[in-house]
Amino acid sequence: MGQIVVLDQNMINMIAAGEVIERPASVVKELLENSIDSGSSQITVSIEDGGKKLISVSDNGCGMDADDLGRAFESHATSKIKTSADLNRISTLGFRGEALSSIGSVGHVKAVSRRKGSDGDTCFEINCGQKDSVIPCSCDYGTTIEVRDLFYKLPARRKFLKTSNTESGHIIECFKRIALSNINIDMTLISNGREVYRLGGNQGLGSRITELFGSEISENLIESKSREKNIYISVLLGKANISRSNSNFQYIFLNGRYIRDKFIQHAIKEAYRGHLEQNRFPTIFLFIELDNEDFDVNVHPTKIEVRFYNANLVHSQILSCLREKLLSTNLDVEVKLSTASAGSQQIQEAMADFFNKYKPFQAQRNLNFVSQQGAGTSSQRDTEHKYPISEMQSEKQRQSKFLQIHDSFIVTETKEGFVIIDQHALHERIMYEQLKKRISEGKLESQKLLIPESFEVTEQQLEVIEKNCKLIEKLGIELNAFGPRTYAIHSFPVLLSKASPLEFVIDLLDLLTDKYLNMQAEDLLDEVLNMTACKGSIKAGQKLNDQEIEQLISDKGLTAHSSRCAHGRPTVIKFSLKELERQFQRT
Repeated sequence: MGQIVVLDQNMINMIAAGEVIERPASVVKELLENSIDSGSSQITVSIEDGGKKLISVSDNGCGMDADDLGRAFESHATSKIKTSADLNRISTLGFRGEALSSIGSVGHVKAVSRRKGSDGDTCFEINCGQKDSVIPCSCDYGTTIEVRDLFYKLPARRKFLKTSNTESGHIIECFKRIALSNINIDMTLISNGREVYRLGGNQGLGSRITELFGSEISENLIESKSREKNIYISVLLGKANISRSNSNFQYIFLNGRYIRDKFIQHAIKEAYRGHLEQNRFPTIFLFIELDNEDFDVNVHPTKIEVRFYNANLVHSQILSCLREKLLSTNLDVEVKLSTASAGSQQIQEAMADFFNKYKPFQAQRNLNFVSQQGAGTSSQRDTEHKYPISEMQSEKQRQSKFLQIHDSFIVTETKEGFVIIDQHALHERIMYEQLKKRISEGKLESQKLLIPESFEVTEQQLEVIEKNCKLIEKLGIELNAFGPRTYAIHSFPVLLSKASPLEFVIDLLDLLTDKYLNMQAEDLLDEVLNMTACKGSIKAGQKLNDQEIEQLISDKGLTAHSSRCAHGRPTVIKFSLKELERQFQRT
């Protein structure tokens, strides 16, 4: 007798449930998507014990009659597609017809429904694949589906569920994703009898983000939109101060469907290059609208992955939309101090001591500056009016009011209050932008060293020099063999005149040794420019005179996205006069 048997339908459904129903949150997702597809304007989700004991989803959608209600729990039964051609233009969130049959095979399910305009209410129950008959009952228009005791007949699956709090967290995250892309729907989430969220429809995306994530997130978002080549992009980009240590706060939606896509995530990463530290991830809410024929959602049972027919076009459009907005926005960090904090009194006293301490020194520096200006000794200042002037340079009188503290930070007055500048971080950004511009036009200008500096190299360094000879030459560095294991530096870039040629070249070879095998040429060049800018910029602890400080501030106004250094750290922190007055209890 043969060994191969055909599985019965319930066993097939239970196996399919392993792909579709990973945990209680998977049930919530599938039921919510069905409610949205039914045209609901109000949806309520109730859970108990993290969804392990109860999941209930009620809506006021179109509802189902007796025939449809019983048939909905059959395998591959769906109202969303009729022919194979429909797979190329899927516009609904659900379409496979797997969800309800899978859910019905792993839990005790009760569904009640009533079509709009119908007097007949129907009820249907299925217990781990064992179906009852559809019977009359009493209910409102729409559909309510209750799922109790998930996986109770599958102890091996149930024991892998996490704690109730953990499973509740996954459900809340699922609820947030769907709520973000359906702001026109009233949505309520109740957990163990406690109302977690009650979201009104038609409230606007900003208001919904505030309710879901709080005002700190919603108040630090920048809006950008783009429509080109049949791709519509609407995005809220998070400023650096609300970045995260992982990508969990990157919400990406395609035609209202939450997705994860490596091409889009790469575009986001590239857009924020230089605006965030490398180990930080931006908060972002990205909405993409694309013709249904231009992508395929039928690639994974959970429908969280899609396949674009022109992924490179999608990537470039998103990168352009995000990057242009970030480059054109002032991203200086604004400080908000809490007067309710335990240390607020100490903060006030420290700030008072600071300004009292530097008051005589500040007055002297202002007198010195006025004297120099009157004597006409600063040719640099005479030429500044040829260029655009930054916000902090709007008045000559105000521009002169600056001081350097701890030979590392510059404090300067603005119309709204004052700013503190990290001199190294700001100059690093300025250097990076100058290097990037000049290297795009050709190799960096270099100068011959009076005495070439020689150094010994390892076999690995020899290989790195050979493989990156064009990049090294483009940086304005001339290296020549000086012996079997010795090289000499003959020329060095003018922009790095304050850096040690030998130390820089050694560090450059170390960087190339670590990076070149695993990076694209463009990314490698960017890494090198980051290092070059850092090595050639003003250092923390370096004393600056008035002219050097003023030049730094002037260059800030001429430098793109100068709010962040090349590594993504802030260069400027703003303090408003209103915030100062609040700290000193003057308001």
